[in-house]
Amino acid sequence: MLLKKPISATVITGFLGAGKTTLIKRLLCEVKNKRIALIINEFGDVGIDASLISDVADKEDGCITPACREEDIIELSNGCICCTVADDFLPTMQQLVAQTKPPEHIIIETSGLALPQPLVQAFNWPHIHTSVRLDGVIALVDGPALHAGGFVQDMEALEAQRVADEELAHGGPVEELFLDQIRAANLILLSKSELLTSDSVSAVCQKIT
Repeated sequence: MLLKKPISATVITGFLGAGKTTLIKRLLCEVKNKRIALIINEFGDVGIDASLISDVADKEDGCITPACREEDIIELSNGCICCTVADDFLPTMQQLVAQTKPPEHIIIETSGLALPQPLVQAFNWPHIHTSVRLDGVIALVDGPALHAGGFVQDMEALEAQRVADEELAHGGPVEELFLDQIRAANLILLSKSELLTSDSVSAVCQKIT
């Protein structure tokens, strides 16, 4: 009896406005003949990513239509995914794996407040590790925001998201959260680099490293 190959999964993290949804749209547009499932962790007034991605996935202009079906796009809106792993993430993964035709790859977009490590550790849980394999964590960094001395373009929106999340179990300075996301990443992508000069890009990269 042949064992089923584990489904690959990718976690995409980064602060609000760093470009996570834009990256996912780009990835979906490049997918050919592969079923992708999306787990999107946004909530409150910014919980619109699922509908934005659905608009792209439903196009019939040759972009990606076959990659996602309605049941493959799941929005977790009960709070930051790293604080609701057992209640939201585990059942969602089990739901995807149990499909008659499960996805071939799972993309997980965390909220801007998420600590990636609890999510990474969840892939070792008995109910997940035999069926799904984490192939990496991608962290998006807002280039212009970091160059300006911050971590996010709209700090008020980030703080509003923090206040709106009743399930949030971690606090601390934004800098610590940024460092946690960077340390957990296998790949760091600098977004909006076209808005920076080459010297500015180099300076931002030095800050990250």
